[in-house]
Amino acid sequence: MSTTIGFGGGPLDSDDEAGPNRTGIEELAPRDDFGARASAGRAARARAPRTSHAGWTPPPDRADPVALLEEQAITRVPELVPIRYARMARTPFDFFRGAALIMAADLVSTPVSGIMAQICGDAHLSNFGVFASPERDLVFDINDFDETLPGPWEWDVKRLAASLEVAGRHRGFAVEDRRRIVLGAVAAYRRQMRRSARERVLEAWYDRLDADEIRVRLRRAREANRVGKAQVKRAEAVLAKSRTRDSVRAFTKLVSIEGGRMRITADPPLIVPVEDLVEKGLEGEDVERIMRGILRGYRTTLRLPRHPLDEYEYVHMARKVVGVGSVGTRAWIVLLRGRGDDDPLILQAKEAEASVLERFLPASRYEQHGERVVQGQRLMQSASDLFLGWQRVTGVDGVERDFYIRQLHDWKGSADIENQQPVGAAMYAEACGETLARAHARAGDRVAIAEYLGGSDRFDRAILAFAGDYADQNDRDFAAFTAAIASGRLPVAERF
Repeated sequence: MSTTIGFGGGPLDSDDEAGPNRTGIEELAPRDDFGARASAGRAARARAPRTSHAGWTPPPDRADPVALLEEQAITRVPELVPIRYARMARTPFDFFRGAALIMAADLVSTPVSGIMAQICGDAHLSNFGVFASPERDLVFDINDFDETLPGPWEWDVKRLAASLEVAGRHRGFAVEDRRRIVLGAVAAYRRQMRRSARERVLEAWYDRLDADEIRVRLRRAREANRVGKAQVKRAEAVLAKSRTRDSVRAFTKLVSIEGGRMRITADPPLIVPVEDLVEKGLEGEDVERIMRGILRGYRTTLRLPRHPLDEYEYVHMARKVVGVGSVGTRAWIVLLRGRGDDDPLILQAKEAEASVLERFLPASRYEQHGERVVQGQRLMQSASDLFLGWQRVTGVDGVERDFYIRQLHDWKGSADIENQQPVGAAMYAEACGETLARAHARAGDRVAIAEYLGGSDRFDRAILAFAGDYADQNDRDFAAFTAAIASGRLPVAERF
């Protein structure tokens, strides 16, 4: 059963004092009337009291989680679907990462405040990390927007909180440690949103968490004996390593010289060069011609009138399996060359399908889903990749598909979930919570959300209760999923 929540919409009317804006989000009050926005936030408590977000009880007609995954597989590359299932079967947390559609179907029955924002749609803890800004600063932010869409900001908070509880259980953290981690993340979200609501307009828009601030927090935590020396060194190592993860490093791992020419090295089924996938009648020259046309079209979606891409030429491409939930969607890596073979650039072109949220929310206002991803990312992130753009492509099978394009690596790094200790996990959770708040502050009504949250911890405790109950649901879904694998209903790959 598909349930849709309606949140207004309709054509933009420049004479409206409130109503939908250019993002398609229904505004509760005029943007320049801060008092009215605050009143709207307080009034939202009557529609959905903060305590109403507590807990989770599955409805009697809840969709079969395994069937939802099978539905997603219909549009994916058939030979890659078993890899997706194998990756999701590793742990309950890996299953949770791939279960964005399942959780979206569940969230639609939960209370919402009616205050909308551009949301990530898949704000679990592994979708946060560090990367380079165009100014070459190392920033911490959300890094996955495949499911982004205007929707209830609470859904992002609930997915983040549930992911922290699921991950804490996977790591074997004590109940009290998990409680502290989840509450810390939600409290950090609430405090940051209230700070953003009080800040000057541009301060709220430009605010971000960078590597220098992370280091300051680590030092303070060490001085207060909240974390040990080893944990600080480990975090510093992650930041340092992130700066080495760029196209040059990716080049050394993925590219070899064959017959005097650069080629992406095959490693099937995880990396398969384009010539091993295209129709037999399609020659290398045809592939190169097609790719040049695709790159020209993609170039028109980049923001700068003059762009570094103009100085690169196409060399080679291959299909690459990425992520957990994304496995089976089409993802390509594209090798480009600048001044010579020692000046490479590797782009990633990732298929963008309809957001899992679009079954339950108004459809995207963008014709192309690649543009939906890119525009949502540009709105929510404090700084976006210089090469972030989109393109619609007709495949060799004659089917049109949407893609978004970005650098494969650009100083990217993420937390080592498997080795986190409770104190480090708590600090990371707080960083995720406040980062999500900054994104919603840019992409929604920070004043209304802040007033809805208030200064008490009522909302925090309600989300804690939700996270615990939903983690129980995730455990049940994971059991059903692994049972479907054991019965032969779902195929799994041996190499993934």
